Amino acid sequence: MATALLATTTLPPEDAPARESVHRLAAALEQPTAKLVAPDGTTVEVPSPVHEILVRVVEAMEAGHAITVAPVEQRLTTSQAAEFLGISRPTLVKLLDDERIPYERVTRHRRIRLDDLLHFRDLRRTERRASLDELTREAQADGLYEDAAEEYAEALRLARRTSGGGPQG
Repeated sequence: MATALLATTTLPPEDAPARESVHRLAAALEQPTAKLVAPDGTTVEVPSPVHEILVRVVEAMEAGHAITVAPVEQRLTTSQAAEFLGISRPTLVKLLDDERIPYERVTRHRRIRLDDLLHFRDLRRTERRASLDELTREAQADGLYEDAAEEYAEALRLARRTSGGGPQG
């Protein structure tokens, strides 16, 4: 990721003791409430929203995924935004020019809010799924498939799961 996000991206641990520590933390976070102990010995209960985030972070790290923490109102450069979406910068600029993604100008440079990129990404995923569903229905109606509709629906669900196309994907 680009420099602004690199500072907050953490790779999962590679060494066995650190992985075990993440596993122990995951087990501890299974409790409905958690507490942190500060270096001075003060105990603080972890608020529910923070607890939920910690659970998701630890689950992702246990699965071997890197984690990036960034405020959703963070503003990205066009290069950072393009990298985030996995597209070229010229493609991103075209999307901005076509007003598909909101942006603001800082002097002569464009800045895109992370939450706007997340919204665009989710919208694009929804559009892709709808297109794939429609293509599948058309192919079935044309008799291009010999299997039952239920088998295709299950295959589609499996493909979505394995391609990381879930809500967090």
